[in-house]
Amino acid sequence: MVSIDYINEYIRNTIKKNTGILLELEDFAKENHVPIIHPEVAALLKVITLSHKPSNVLEIGTAIGYSSILLSSFLEPGGKIDTIDRYELMLERAKENIKKANVEHTINIIQGDALEVIKCINKQYDMIFLDAAKGQYPEFLPECLRLLKNGGLLISDNVLYKGMIANDTLVVRRKRTIVNRLRIYLDEICSTDELETSIIPIGDGVAISYKK
Repeated sequence: MVSIDYINEYIRNTIKKNTGILLELEDFAKENHVPIIHPEVAALLKVITLSHKPSNVLEIGTAIGYSSILLSSFLEPGGKIDTIDRYELMLERAKENIKKANVEHTINIIQGDALEVIKCINKQYDMIFLDAAKGQYPEFLPECLRLLKNGGLLISDNVLYKGMIANDTLVVRRKRTIVNRLRIYLDEICSTDELETSIIPIGDGVAISYKK
Protein backbone atom coordinates (compact mmCIF):
# COMPACT_ATOMS: atom_id res chain seq x y z
CA MET A 1 0.00 0.00 0.00
CA VAL A 2 1.25 3.47 -0.81
CA SER A 3 -0.65 5.57 1.73
CA ILE A 4 0.11 6.01 5.40
CA ASP A 5 -1.20 3.02 7.35
CA TYR A 6 -3.35 4.99 9.77
CA ILE A 7 -5.02 6.80 6.88
CA ASN A 8 -5.79 3.49 5.18
CA GLU A 9 -7.20 2.13 8.42
CA TYR A 10 -9.39 5.21 8.90
CA ILE A 11 -10.72 5.03 5.32
CA ARG A 12 -11.49 1.32 5.59
CA ASN A 13 -13.27 1.78 8.88
CA THR A 14 -15.32 4.68 7.48
CA ILE A 15 -16.46 3.54 4.04
CA LYS A 16 -19.55 1.37 3.67
CA LYS A 17 -18.79 -2.31 4.07
CA ASN A 18 -19.81 -4.85 1.44
CA THR A 19 -22.24 -7.65 2.22
CA GLY A 20 -23.31 -10.94 0.64
CA ILE A 21 -21.16 -12.50 -2.06
CA LEU A 22 -18.67 -9.61 -2.11
CA LEU A 23 -18.00 -9.99 1.60
CA GLU A 24 -17.63 -13.74 1.14
CA LEU A 25 -15.06 -13.18 -1.60
CA GLU A 26 -13.16 -10.65 0.53
CA ASP A 27 -12.92 -13.21 3.33
CA PHE A 28 -11.89 -15.96 0.89
CA ALA A 29 -9.21 -13.75 -0.66
CA LYS A 30 -7.79 -12.84 2.74
CA GLU A 31 -7.72 -16.42 3.96
CA ASN A 32 -6.20 -17.79 0.75
CA HIS A 33 -3.85 -14.91 -0.09
CA VAL A 34 -5.61 -14.15 -3.36
CA PRO A 35 -4.99 -10.58 -4.57
CA ILE A 36 -8.16 -8.56 -5.10
CA ILE A 37 -8.67 -4.81 -5.22
CA HIS A 38 -8.32 -2.95 -1.93
CA PRO A 39 -11.54 -1.84 -0.17
CA GLU A 40 -10.85 1.85 -0.84
CA VAL A 41 -10.29 1.08 -4.53
CA ALA A 42 -13.52 -0.92 -4.62
CA ALA A 43 -15.36 2.10 -3.18
CA LEU A 44 -13.83 4.34 -5.84
CA LEU A 45 -14.84 1.94 -8.61
CA LYS A 46 -18.41 1.93 -7.32
CA VAL A 47 -18.63 5.73 -7.50
CA ILE A 48 -17.00 5.90 -10.93
CA THR A 49 -19.25 3.20 -12.38
CA LEU A 50 -22.38 4.70 -10.83
CA SER A 51 -21.60 8.11 -12.33
CA HIS A 52 -20.34 6.86 -15.70
CA LYS A 53 -23.01 4.14 -16.15
CA PRO A 54 -21.08 2.12 -18.75
CA SER A 55 -22.87 -0.32 -21.05
CA ASN A 56 -19.78 -2.25 -22.09
CA VAL A 57 -16.83 -2.90 -19.78
CA LEU A 58 -13.59 -4.73 -20.45
CA GLU A 59 -11.70 -6.11 -17.47
CA ILE A 60 -8.15 -7.35 -17.99
CA GLY A 61 -7.40 -9.69 -15.09
CA THR A 62 -10.32 -11.72 -13.69
CA ALA A 63 -8.79 -13.55 -10.68
CA ILE A 64 -11.73 -14.90 -8.63
CA GLY A 65 -14.27 -12.54 -10.23
CA TYR A 66 -14.48 -10.06 -7.37
CA SER A 67 -14.15 -6.80 -9.27
CA SER A 68 -16.34 -7.86 -12.20
CA ILE A 69 -19.09 -8.91 -9.77
CA LEU A 70 -18.69 -5.56 -8.01
CA LEU A 71 -18.93 -3.60 -11.28
CA SER A 72 -21.90 -5.63 -12.56
CA SER A 73 -24.25 -3.96 -10.06
CA PHE A 74 -23.68 -0.47 -11.45
CA LEU A 75 -23.83 -0.85 -15.23
CA GLU A 76 -26.36 0.70 -17.53
CA PRO A 77 -29.40 -1.64 -17.64
CA GLY A 78 -28.52 -4.49 -19.97
CA GLY A 79 -24.80 -3.72 -19.71
CA LYS A 80 -22.13 -6.38 -20.18
CA ILE A 81 -18.63 -7.10 -18.89
CA ASP A 82 -15.97 -9.02 -20.79
CA THR A 83 -13.21 -10.23 -18.46
CA ILE A 84 -9.97 -11.92 -19.51
CA ASP A 85 -7.62 -14.21 -17.60
CA ARG A 86 -5.32 -17.10 -18.46
CA TYR A 87 -5.25 -19.09 -15.22
CA GLU A 88 -7.67 -22.00 -15.39
CA LEU A 89 -7.84 -22.59 -11.63
CA MET A 90 -8.71 -18.95 -10.97
CA LEU A 91 -11.26 -18.92 -13.78
CA GLU A 92 -13.03 -21.99 -12.44
CA ARG A 93 -13.35 -20.21 -9.10
CA ALA A 94 -14.50 -17.05 -10.87
CA LYS A 95 -17.19 -18.97 -12.80
CA GLU A 96 -18.52 -20.43 -9.55
CA ASN A 97 -18.58 -17.02 -7.89
CA ILE A 98 -20.23 -15.32 -10.85
CA LYS A 99 -22.93 -18.00 -10.95
CA LYS A 100 -23.43 -17.69 -7.20
CA ALA A 101 -23.87 -13.93 -7.62
CA ASN A 102 -26.45 -14.63 -10.38
CA VAL A 103 -24.64 -12.41 -12.90
CA GLU A 104 -23.47 -15.06 -15.38
CA HIS A 105 -25.60 -13.39 -18.08
CA THR A 106 -23.84 -10.09 -17.45
CA ILE A 107 -20.22 -11.24 -17.17
CA ASN A 108 -18.51 -13.01 -20.08
CA ILE A 109 -15.27 -14.79 -19.17
CA ILE A 110 -12.62 -15.11 -21.88
CA GLN A 111 -9.78 -17.53 -21.14
CA GLY A 112 -6.40 -16.85 -22.68
CA ASP A 113 -3.32 -14.68 -22.62
CA ALA A 114 -4.76 -11.18 -22.33
CA LEU A 115 -2.15 -9.62 -24.62
CA GLU A 116 -3.14 -12.06 -27.37
CA VAL A 117 -6.89 -12.02 -26.69
CA ILE A 118 -7.18 -8.25 -26.64
CA LYS A 119 -5.70 -7.99 -30.13
CA CYS A 120 -8.57 -10.12 -31.44
CA ILE A 121 -11.35 -8.00 -29.94
CA ASN A 122 -13.10 -5.62 -32.31
CA LYS A 123 -15.71 -3.88 -30.19
CA GLN A 124 -15.77 -0.61 -28.31
CA TYR A 125 -15.95 -0.21 -24.54
CA ASP A 126 -17.17 2.59 -22.31
CA MET A 127 -14.75 1.56 -19.57
CA ILE A 128 -11.65 -0.62 -19.29
CA PHE A 129 -10.32 -1.85 -15.96
CA LEU A 130 -6.68 -2.90 -16.22
CA ASP A 131 -5.61 -5.15 -13.35
CA ALA A 132 -3.23 -7.66 -14.92
CA ALA A 133 0.52 -8.30 -15.04
CA LYS A 134 2.01 -4.92 -14.17
CA GLY A 135 5.12 -5.36 -16.29
CA GLN A 136 2.90 -5.67 -19.38
CA TYR A 137 0.94 -2.45 -18.89
CA PRO A 138 2.85 -0.60 -21.66
CA GLU A 139 1.97 -3.39 -24.12
CA PHE A 140 -1.70 -3.23 -23.14
CA LEU A 141 -1.98 0.53 -23.63
CA PRO A 142 -2.20 0.75 -27.47
CA GLU A 143 -4.91 -1.92 -27.53
CA CYS A 144 -6.80 -0.28 -24.67
CA LEU A 145 -6.78 3.01 -26.56
CA ARG A 146 -8.01 1.24 -29.70
CA LEU A 147 -10.90 -0.41 -27.86
CA LEU A 148 -11.91 2.51 -25.64
CA LYS A 149 -14.63 4.85 -26.89
CA ASN A 150 -14.11 8.59 -26.94
CA GLY A 151 -15.44 9.75 -23.59
CA GLY A 152 -14.56 6.39 -22.05
CA LEU A 153 -12.49 5.66 -18.96
CA LEU A 154 -9.34 3.58 -18.57
CA ILE A 155 -8.81 2.64 -14.92
CA SER A 156 -5.41 1.12 -14.11
CA ASP A 157 -4.79 -0.53 -10.75
CA ASN A 158 -1.53 -1.03 -8.81
CA VAL A 159 0.30 1.72 -10.70
CA LEU A 160 2.37 2.95 -7.73
CA TYR A 161 3.45 -0.57 -6.76
CA LYS A 162 4.08 -0.36 -3.01
CA GLY A 163 5.56 3.12 -3.39
CA MET A 164 8.48 1.86 -5.46
CA ILE A 165 7.42 3.86 -8.51
CA ALA A 166 7.97 7.13 -6.66
CA ASN A 167 11.03 6.27 -4.58
CA ASP A 168 14.12 4.41 -5.79
CA THR A 169 15.19 3.59 -2.23
CA LEU A 170 12.12 1.33 -1.91
CA VAL A 171 12.81 -0.64 -5.09
CA VAL A 172 13.46 -4.33 -4.54
CA ARG A 173 16.16 -5.46 -6.97
CA ARG A 174 14.13 -8.30 -8.49
CA LYS A 175 11.24 -5.88 -9.09
CA ARG A 176 13.29 -3.31 -10.99
CA THR A 177 11.97 -4.33 -14.43
CA ILE A 178 8.34 -4.07 -13.29
CA VAL A 179 9.03 -0.68 -11.72
CA ASN A 180 10.68 0.64 -14.88
CA ARG A 181 7.82 -0.57 -17.05
CA LEU A 182 5.17 0.92 -14.78
CA ARG A 183 7.03 4.24 -14.91
CA ILE A 184 6.96 4.05 -18.70
CA TYR A 185 3.23 3.32 -18.58
CA LEU A 186 2.49 6.25 -16.29
CA ASP A 187 4.59 8.57 -18.43
CA GLU A 188 2.63 7.47 -21.50
CA ILE A 189 -0.87 7.82 -20.05
CA CYS A 190 0.03 11.21 -18.60
CA SER A 191 1.68 12.60 -21.73
CA THR A 192 -0.46 11.32 -24.62
CA ASP A 193 -2.83 13.89 -26.09
CA GLU A 194 -5.59 11.24 -26.25
CA LEU A 195 -5.97 11.06 -22.47
CA GLU A 196 -6.47 13.17 -19.39
CA THR A 197 -5.11 11.23 -16.42
CA SER A 198 -5.23 11.50 -12.65
CA ILE A 199 -3.11 9.29 -10.36
CA ILE A 200 -4.62 8.59 -6.95
CA PRO A 201 -2.47 7.22 -4.08
CA ILE A 202 -5.01 4.82 -2.59
CA GLY A 203 -4.64 1.06 -2.40
CA ASP A 204 -1.53 0.36 -4.45
CA GLY A 205 -2.14 3.37 -6.67
CA VAL A 206 -4.94 3.92 -9.19
CA ALA A 207 -4.76 5.87 -12.45
CA ILE A 208 -7.98 7.16 -14.01
CA SER A 209 -7.68 8.21 -17.65
CA TYR A 210 -10.39 9.88 -19.73
CA LYS A 211 -10.17 9.39 -23.49
CA LYS A 212 -10.99 12.62 -25.32
